[in-house]
Amino acid sequence: MPRIAPVNLTDLPPEAQAAVDEHLRQGYRLTNEKLTLLHNATAFEALEAQSYAVDRELQRLVGKRAADFFEYAISVENDCIVCTTYFGKLLRSMGIEDFEGFAFTPEEELMIEYGRAIAKNPKQIPDALFERLRAAFDEETLVVMTTMAVFMIANNVFNDALQVEPEP
Repeated sequence: MPRIAPVNLTDLPPEAQAAVDEHLRQGYRLTNEKLTLLHNATAFEALEAQSYAVDRELQRLVGKRAADFFEYAISVENDCIVCTTYFGKLLRSMGIEDFEGFAFTPEEELMIEYGRAIAKNPKQIPDALFERLRAAFDEETLVVMTTMAVFMIANNVFNDALQVEPEP
């Protein structure tokens, strides 16, 4: 049971309604996490709208598939049921039933390894891993990738702390 109930869309203050309208206009849907964040429009914008902006940048730099794999790996490492459920459904829609046994590109494997490492302990990312990252990606991509990891971890923590229920 969630610690904070999702908002009722009919009772939103104008700033939260504007955030919802813009989110839906961009083609996104409202999940339990988003409906919980909408108790405050600034919180929603900070965590959701900005994470979507960074995700679009990551997709531009590495492709949607690699970005999705990276974000899923972080959520699995953090054991976030909401995000692993979301990305698990997304992977199945891509025809991927066995993530661990999937044939990733070398860049995807590297991103997954980095995602897991940063989620596990960002203070102990091995230098050897980072050198491999620097050989494969430019500095802009590494900055965007790391920023996306921070947003994913924040989403995971938010969902877990407030016991947000995953989508059915």
